[in-house]
Amino acid sequence: MTTARLPLFPLNAVLFPGLVLPLNVFEERYRAMMRELLKTDEDEPRRFAVVAIRDGRETAPTAVGMPDATATPDPADRGPADGFGPDPVQTFHRVGCVADAAKIRERADGSYEVLATGTTRVRLLSVDASGPYLTAEFEELDEDAGDEAGALAEGVLRAFRSYQKRLAGASERSLTTGADLPDDPSVVSYLVAAAAVLDIPTKQRLLQAPDTATRLREELTLLRSETAVIRHLPSLPAVDLTRAPTHPN
Repeated sequence: MTTARLPLFPLNAVLFPGLVLPLNVFEERYRAMMRELLKTDEDEPRRFAVVAIRDGRETAPTAVGMPDATATPDPADRGPADGFGPDPVQTFHRVGCVADAAKIRERADGSYEVLATGTTRVRLLSVDASGPYLTAEFEELDEDAGDEAGALAEGVLRAFRSYQKRLAGASERSLTTGADLPDDPSVVSYLVAAAAVLDIPTKQRLLQAPDTATRLREELTLLRSETAVIRHLPSLPAVDLTRAPTHPN
């Protein structure tokens, strides 16, 4: 069993291996994390772990596109575990993803613009709130293909193209061309899980699937169901739902 201690970045989002995560970092506890990551040599991975918050809501001073009037007014006053309860490990989903921060840019106001990429699934074992930001012990999770992953991936890609066309509207092109879609079943499963308009519990369930084939089977069911719903709701403003926001924290 391979374990590692990494900085912990909780979000109201699920990160999948191979997917890009833009972050707008302004809370002091996460600024401290970025300052520490910047001490790592540029040739080495600047790794931290992303886990989804169980209630599906970021506890930071702002939510996507809207201030949160109930949050602590001054982000500088928030301790590493503030907002996550007396036992933070119970607040987070137990399976997350390691992120590699390829870009960390400090702004004039001391906040950071971060661009990270998911790399490896991990299981959360424990959380440490004794430092300026949360750290956690993680166990790396292997990704087994499972039976029939290749055939299932082909079916999921077909269903995904149909789903995209329904989202974009019959008069518009598909959001992703066939040439852009991968061949590897596990990569397909992660791409579809990230791109589909699904709630956090559903995405989390896909992330922690025991193998690629299981994830693909569930995605096939979800895509067919979602496409059928969209077909009967032609006025659904789904194009806006496909635009991924930058996650504030």
